[in-house]
Amino acid sequence: MSHGNWYERNVLPWLIDLACGMKSVGEQRMKVIPQAQGRVLEIGIGTGLNLPFYDAGRVRELVGVEPSLRMHRLMLKRSRAARLPVEIVGITAEKLPLADAVFDTVVSTYTLCTIPDPVAALREVRRVLAPGGRLLFSEHGRAPDENVRKWQGRIQPFWSPLAGGCKLDRDIPAILREAGFDPQVQSMYIPGPRIVSYHYWGEAIAV
Repeated sequence: MSHGNWYERNVLPWLIDLACGMKSVGEQRMKVIPQAQGRVLEIGIGTGLNLPFYDAGRVRELVGVEPSLRMHRLMLKRSRAARLPVEIVGITAEKLPLADAVFDTVVSTYTLCTIPDPVAALREVRRVLAPGGRLLFSEHGRAPDENVRKWQGRIQPFWSPLAGGCKLDRDIPAILREAGFDPQVQSMYIPGPRIVSYHYWGEAIAV
């Protein structure tokens, strides 16, 4: 058993849960998750950190996509606490085994930084969204300041292996547009190290 595999199985899920559970990140989730309604798909549901923020009265069904089965134990615990049942699809988002045009809302938080091909994943999201459906997102990414972007580039080779493949400098609005969405984006630095704290959030519809 390699050290890398042991780290990915036993340490990484807890580190991600800790980092993504910070108060400032929770405040970002609160800006988008309560808007989810109808039949909802969450890509990269992970440890279920979004579950407390859903309005259970508005959600008819929740399907979660998560390739890392190690995340599921924490997610199921949060699902029970939120009284919001989740159907898990244990596969990557780039090729969803789901029918066309069946979801009213798709949720993506702190996922597009890690998916190997985010444009392919978002094209799949576009495919499974029903007409008039919305993508709700909150992601960290490319900073607007040149000095911060330089540090994002310098640290990236060391950061990614420790953070489950996370990319620090993805241009989230550009990725959304390339995948065929019209995003309504808000952005700012939230509290925390500037290399990871520039956030993009909002909603997007297919065009």
